[in-house]
Amino acid sequence: MNYNVNEKGYYGEFGGAFIPEMLYPNVEELRQNYLKVMAEPEFQKEFNQLLKDYVGRPSPLYLAKRLSEKYNTKIYLKREDLNHTGAHKINNTVGQILMAKRLGKTRIIAETGAGQHGVATATVCALMGLECIVYMGEIDIARQAPNVARMKMLGATVVPALSGSRTLKDATNEAIRDWINNPVNTHYIIGSAIGPHPYPDMVTRFQAIISEEIKWQLKEHEGRENPDYVVACIGGGSNAAGTYYHYLHEPDVNIIAVEAAGLGVDSGESAATSVLGKEGVIHGCKTLLMQTPDGQITEPYSISAGLDYPGVGPMHAHLAKTGRAEFMSITDDQAMKAGLELCKLEGIIPAIESSHALAIFEQKTFKPNDVVVVSLSGRGDKDLQNYIEYFKI
Repeated sequence: MNYNVNEKGYYGEFGGAFIPEMLYPNVEELRQNYLKVMAEPEFQKEFNQLLKDYVGRPSPLYLAKRLSEKYNTKIYLKREDLNHTGAHKINNTVGQILMAKRLGKTRIIAETGAGQHGVATATVCALMGLECIVYMGEIDIARQAPNVARMKMLGATVVPALSGSRTLKDATNEAIRDWINNPVNTHYIIGSAIGPHPYPDMVTRFQAIISEEIKWQLKEHEGRENPDYVVACIGGGSNAAGTYYHYLHEPDVNIIAVEAAGLGVDSGESAATSVLGKEGVIHGCKTLLMQTPDGQITEPYSISAGLDYPGVGPMHAHLAKTGRAEFMSITDDQAMKAGLELCKLEGIIPAIESSHALAIFEQKTFKPNDVVVVSLSGRGDKDLQNYIEYFKI
């Protein structure tokens, strides 16, 4: 079984490029060039240099002793929260801005939910001196105000999406509309492992630095490259894709994907796509999608602005369908408690997205000598208001 993308842009039955004709030249230009550009020694050199000196990689692999003690297993945290801008998103935006420059693009657009991808895009645009427009749902703008301020300070224009649920899905729709209207000079930096081929694969490859580092770091810590489990939260799925990438074809490594159950999988207020989703097309790819019986996309819900997406990346849809990954659904309440627990036990305030991944330890029992690597995808600064209101701090 192959878990990587094939030459037609599919992971099993998921993926592809379902795009309006007007976008075909843009997507095709990217498809024809992305692997070639990424393989150039000059590109590699510049990308790795920026990851090291600008992003601050490698991010540490930290044995969380008190957390491990509590759950009687070995829990390692891959500290993506320590990256410049506070999350894994910067790995991909650094890669894509270098790609955009090599393709001669002068204007960058992006979509964002929690604002982390928007900040990471605004950051690399400032670094490279390119115009930056970020589309963000009106609701997300309200609940992620610090990130909106950061984007503006970095010189980006933040455009509110006022349609639909006014969250991530709608911001993505607006960004795609912009791209159709500005096809020649604009590159769309998609922040998740979603979208028309080659985006899911390109984003995954840029994020694969995460599992590449885990391998040698685990060798240093444990004398072996392979953990027993790799765990990551999934919205669209880029931090998860990067965390799993080098382990996809290692059968002894169990993959756990953690989705947002919101108020409960059957509550009608959820974002657990693997349970609730059926095959459909969203934002240019065929994947699992939450929808009504007649195919209308249903509104997802999660307390986490980064996980309330009605679909999931095609790679993850394939991992769910084939059973390669175990999907777990975590409620708002479980995630918030797990986030606070990490604060109290390890002195680390996680993003609410990452807290979903941490919440599995209350749900699933691991063996004492299991090595479980959890992607700590982001830090909780942006979520302080949510934590404060939730726990009445």
